[in-house]
Amino acid sequence: MQDLFDLHDKVAVVTGSTKGIGKAMAEGLAAAGATVVISSRRDEACQQVVAEFSERGERAVAIPCNVSHRDQLEHLVDETRRRCGPIDILVCNAGVNPFHGSSLDIPDTAFEKIMKANVQSPHWLCQLVIPEMRERRDGAIIMVASIGGIRGSTKLGGYAASKAALMQLTRNLATEFGPDNIRVNCVAPGLVKTDFARVLWEDPELSATRIAETPLRRLGESVDCAGIAVYLASRAGAWTTGQTIAVDGGVTIAGN
Repeated sequence: MQDLFDLHDKVAVVTGSTKGIGKAMAEGLAAAGATVVISSRRDEACQQVVAEFSERGERAVAIPCNVSHRDQLEHLVDETRRRCGPIDILVCNAGVNPFHGSSLDIPDTAFEKIMKANVQSPHWLCQLVIPEMRERRDGAIIMVASIGGIRGSTKLGGYAASKAALMQLTRNLATEFGPDNIRVNCVAPGLVKTDFARVLWEDPELSATRIAETPLRRLGESVDCAGIAVYLASRAGAWTTGQTIAVDGGVTIAGN
């Protein structure tokens, strides 16, 4: 039982892992023993996080990547294999939301950017990584969505639609590749106090309303999402696949 969460000898790629939820998940995986590839658009930010991991004696490498470009995703995967070995764990965390407002007002360019980064990019990464997982008959893929993909939204329509699509992508891949012992799951955080969601949680009225609606009576912190990543990536989660797990303080189950 003591080895259920052990990730030694595993290689994990985490996109968007220089801050927020992605960084917290990467920290959890590294603490469990995995070699973690830190990736975001800026090399300097990646190197800084790797330095933090190294100071703690954890294994990490920096490979910058803009997930909206397939050639950069191919480089991320190829360079990971060259420097670290086969990829055992893939965490698709990077995402964008360039628009906040009515669905009637969202520009086509913003909608297309959201869908490309939040849906097509994870799809591309899975196409690149799943074949080697099939050969080994082992692998864990974690999609990071949002409870916005479960609930309706008046101001985050495009973003919420992309996260709902990511949940369905999770179910499709889990169904297709479950016979190859590849587990695909989705984590749907609630309102977490990250830079990405700053426009929401720094709004006093919105924040107070959300806290009051949440059974645990607080907003999330990035570290609240770390443990579920370790569970889904490790032996502990070996019989869990195709699931969307809300990490939201209970807000999605609370009545009015």
